[in-house]
Amino acid sequence: MKRADVLKLIEEGENIHCEFKLKFSSYEKIAREICAFANTKGGYILFGVDDNKGIIGVESEKSETELILDSANKYCEPPVPVNISYMDFYGKEIVIVEVNESNQKPHRLQDYLTDFDINKAVVCVRVNDKSVQASKELIRLLKARTDSLELVKYIIGNNEKIVFDYLAQNETISVKELGALANISDRRASRTLVKMARANLLLIHTKDNGEDYFTSAG
Repeated sequence: MKRADVLKLIEEGENIHCEFKLKFSSYEKIAREICAFANTKGGYILFGVDDNKGIIGVESEKSETELILDSANKYCEPPVPVNISYMDFYGKEIVIVEVNESNQKPHRLQDYLTDFDINKAVVCVRVNDKSVQASKELIRLLKARTDSLELVKYIIGNNEKIVFDYLAQNETISVKELGALANISDRRASRTLVKMARANLLLIHTKDNGEDYFTSAG
């Protein structure tokens, strides 16, 4: 990455593709950030930059790198490959961590479980300038897309018709709204909306607080 590219990242501030860290905080916190970028569209974590875009630098790029690699390899499951580079600004060294979008979604915080448990897994995604915990709906969708489980043939039933009718009058629909409209459990409403998203009939969106809602894909 060129110097001008790094300066542009800093100038644009934190967003869906970029996070600033003054220094390494903890394995779990950094693993959350790494997983979130890998589960979304990739991005950069800049160490040695504060929230106000100030270049502070790190005390030791070698020490910082070791901690970052441990977070990516030991605290993310599956491990997330990262590219690390360094750049000096007026005697202040910053560490640039590049995380590419993964084809092994969803990555979760290491829980030492042999099998993926959706009720226990901590899966994070990037929303605007934050890394937030993904809902079960989004986790199911990430997993289905990784496993190439796109629904090509999909039978439209009564619940799906309720969704289409509701979205004809409203911009969004949530699991709880569908549950109330169709008089079905949240679990069944969740599965219906996820299947519709897998069939490319709906788009899923995540709020800053981690809550999901769905919109028409048309």
